[in-house]
Amino acid sequence: MDERQCVTKTIKIIGSKWTVFILHELCAGKKRFGELQRALVGVSPKTLSQRLKELEKSGIVKKTVYPVVPLRVEYELTPRGQSFREIIDKMVEWGGREEARSAQGKADSN
Repeated sequence: MDERQCVTKTIKIIGSKWTVFILHELCAGKKRFGELQRALVGVSPKTLSQRLKELEKSGIVKKTVYPVVPLRVEYELTPRGQSFREIIDKMVEWGGREEARSAQGKADSN
């Protein structure tokens, strides 16, 4: 597989809107649907549900349903999903550098 195909495969999994943010939240550990929704301000329940189903189908996220009342559902990264942690960490690192650079540029122009 060449590099372009590798990138394409990755983008097919994480390229949908909200997916990277969901992975970022789940890197911190198990979350319930409501916790994810509160953390991801602006995501609709329908979109969050769709993205979680896609990630579950891809083997990235594991959904655990607890037979209690009220129903409790938790989402967590699978071992395969954990492999995205490095990508997410690099994105955070890059974004932090860019933010610092941008702030420095603004300070220099004043």
